Parts: sequence; C-alpha cells; structure tokens
Amino acid sequence: GLTKRGVSAAAIYSGMSYSKIDITLDNASFGKTKLLYVSPERIKTRLFRERLKNMNVSLIAVDESHCISQWGYDFRPSYLEISNLRELIGKNVPIIALTATATPNVVDDIQDKLNFNAPLVMSKSFERENLKYLVYQTEDQLGSLVRFLKQNEGSGVVYARSRRRTQEVAEVLRNSGISADSYHAGLSSEQRSTKQDQWIAGETRVICATNAFGMGIDKPDVRSVAHVDLPDTLEAYFQEAGRAGRDERPSSAICIVGTN
Repeated sequence: GLTKRGVSAAAIYSGMSYSKIDITLDNASFGKTKLLYVSPERIKTRLFRERLKNMNVSLIAVDESHCISQWGYDFRPSYLEISNLRELIGKNVPIIALTATATPNVVDDIQDKLNFNAPLVMSKSFERENLKYLVYQTEDQLGSLVRFLKQNEGSGVVYARSRRRTQEVAEVLRNSGISADSYHAGLSSEQRSTKQDQWIAGETRVICATNAFGMGIDKPDVRSVAHVDLPDTLEAYFQEAGRAGRDERPSSAICIVGTN
C-alpha cells in the first residue's frame, strides 16, 4: 500500500529467500528504504542485528503493541525483544506503540516493557459512532448470516474458530450466491497473499477467516464483520469487530450465536 503511494517501504516476512532478505536489509542500510517492516521474531536473528547497526534509525514503531503485555489478550514473548533494539541503535531513538485494545494495566505494562523515557499516552474511546453492534441468537446460524449479508451490501469478514469451519461457511455463502473465500493459517503464504489481495481488490466480497486474518489489513470500506464463533476475550472481539467501518461510514459488527 505504501509503495503504491510513492513511499519507499519494504517488509521481511516468512517465505522470503535468504538472498532477498539480504538485499532488503542492504537497501535499508544504504538509506534506500524509508520504512522497514519486520516481525519481533526477526530481531533475534544474527543477520538482522548485524545489519541494524549500520541503519540510520529515526523511529521504532510497535504495532499491535498489546502483544507485549502479559495482561494483553494475545501475549507474544518475542515482543519483549523490541526494547533490546536500543542497545544496537541508541537509547534516544523514540518509540511509538500502537494498539486498538489496551486497558489501563496494559498501557502501563507496554510503557514499562519498552523502557519509555518520557511517556506520552494518547487515546480514543472504544465507542465508534459509525459502528452498530448486533447479536442474533438463532438455531440457523449460517442461514441468518446469508440473510444478513444479502440485506447489507459491501465487503465483509466472517470470523470462525477453526480452519474447517471457515471452509464450510465460505461454501455455504458461495452456494447462496455470495462471493466468498476462506483464509486460515493452514494455507501457504502464496495462497494467503492471493486470497487477501483478491478480497482487498473487491474481487471477493466476503472472507471467512480464523483470527489469523486481519492484522495490518488496510481496507477502510469493510461494511460488516460477523462472528459465527466468539473469540476468547472481549478485547479480541473489539479488535476483530473494529475492522469494520474504518472509513467512518455506517457499518455493522454482528454476532450470530447458536441456541445449543
């Protein structure tokens, strides 16, 4: 998305060859890359740490920063490595931490784990005036989902708990005349990229996914997010439901709960 807007950005991700990673890090070291995206797991690798010493880093941005907190809903120990970057690039490089789901305890924990020097917290309310929350309790979950999607136009995401469930839901939607596909961690990186790109481009209307889908998705015109299986925590639900209506137009977050 950034490169299409003329910003020199690059990402290192699983599935890349060693030579491509090497070239990407070289470009960042020589100042050819403005923004470099990496996962926290990448920080531990010797190649990344050696090249980082030669980079002129002006900012560390931590997305999904609730993952750094033991009080967050999706704790990932590798996020604790981020604060160690300052040993390689200098203690005065500013850090910005971003998250859509942080309780006061999590906010404090993020600042502590990232060793903030002069903390400044900016926050918005959970309340999204353009987002309508709905709960349906029904014996016919997928029938209700089909009716909802036919009555409410636009792009959508349906969250389900298992890989098989995403495939079953997508098949029901397709058989009902709704353009749909499934997305889960069991797919190859190439398959995931293709499905994601088709959905973002509007070639697929609805993506049926596990929680492996959604982080970093830049699609403002999602009109509905539906859950046929509920996530484990309220924070996770708000994170997933909040992917609807980021263009601030009216959108819906709907839970379709079985009666059994």
